[in-house]
Amino acid sequence: MSNWRKQDLVAGEALARRAFLALESETADPPGVTRKAYGEGEKFAFDTMLNEASALGAEHRYDAGGNLFLTYPGKDRSRVVQIGSHMDTVPHGGNYDGAAGVIAGVAVMAIFHAAGSKPPFDLCVVITRAEESCWFPYSYIGSRIALGILDKELLNTLKRSDTQRTLSEHIAEEGFDPDGVRNGESLIEISRVVAHIEPHIEQAPVLVEAKKPVGVVTGIRGSFRYRTGRCLGEYSHSGAMPRQYRQDAMAATAELIVRMDDLWKEMLAAERDVTVTFGEVTTNPEQHSFSKVAGETHICLDVRSQDQGVLDDMREKYIALALEIGRRRNVEFDLGDISGSTPALMNENLIELMKSAAEEANIPYQVMASGAGHDAAMFAQAGIPTVMIFIRNQNGSHNPHEAMEMEDFEKAVEILANMLARPPEAWGE
Repeated sequence: MSNWRKQDLVAGEALARRAFLALESETADPPGVTRKAYGEGEKFAFDTMLNEASALGAEHRYDAGGNLFLTYPGKDRSRVVQIGSHMDTVPHGGNYDGAAGVIAGVAVMAIFHAAGSKPPFDLCVVITRAEESCWFPYSYIGSRIALGILDKELLNTLKRSDTQRTLSEHIAEEGFDPDGVRNGESLIEISRVVAHIEPHIEQAPVLVEAKKPVGVVTGIRGSFRYRTGRCLGEYSHSGAMPRQYRQDAMAATAELIVRMDDLWKEMLAAERDVTVTFGEVTTNPEQHSFSKVAGETHICLDVRSQDQGVLDDMREKYIALALEIGRRRNVEFDLGDISGSTPALMNENLIELMKSAAEEANIPYQVMASGAGHDAAMFAQAGIPTVMIFIRNQNGSHNPHEAMEMEDFEKAVEILANMLARPPEAWGE
């Protein structure tokens, strides 16, 4: 049984319901909500959480890139446990992706405040900017800035998809310091951080099928991505050009997609973890026509796995397939620049601590991996002990139909509060 009084837990629940309602109302963009990275919706979300945490006596600081650090004082102020996530969304997304992790952290503060107690270490809710790469085409921008590791060249090369203005310009426009980002300034002292915890809604139906409210996450898939791939052939007449003379970019692209799908099936049959997604496949609207053989396509590939060896293998095979199909069909594949992320394993001691905290409250859980990428991967790869907790969500994410139940969210918050109430030795100190 949990040691928290009902009124302590209710304080966290009330804060969370109030915050979710405010975000849903003020960042609505039917269908769903839109909170653009370094935009008005994201700013409203940051301000909302700052106001809620400040009312509990939390301190606050912004870093050079606008990430927000909300700190509830603990018994030992020389060390800190971080909880957090992001507040931006995809266009017309759901209200819970990212925001649930931030609100959960501040709800834990509310529980300690209502109980009149302190956690063993400072509790810092870290709210990151620009996690969703649909706004700036790069992964984990906010957490990279928070850790002082964002490639400085990206400040002037990354452009927001709707404004075509640079990341540097948007940071400055919001009143922050792109030069500080460029110099690698960071508010995080890694030696002080006992743990980093990211709560997040699950983005697949695993917990729904398992009938479990929460998941204890063991690892985060890495990825490689070709966002700007092209296939270049030759436009010709759809009726007059015989098959053997065609340089059909669309047919070649379609074969590449099918061959990669077959490869995916082979990898799964061999019990190798991987997903393959062609999220964008288009012809040139200025040139295409129903009566023309397509001379050009744009293709975007996203491959993910928990196993770096699998990612390397898939990338080599993708390049080889593109060359083989291109030669045979007399077209050329230009795969474009590659980007991606490294797989990240969660900390074993924190996994056990989270499981124990769930069992203490008689909350069932599923041990599972994360198929999607999260800011937590950056903190883990920086050498900070890291773990994630997933919250059951009926309809996936990145859509307006996210359906996290508040009862499941409250269970996740109770688990986090139970963790934070553990003595220093439980954290591996």
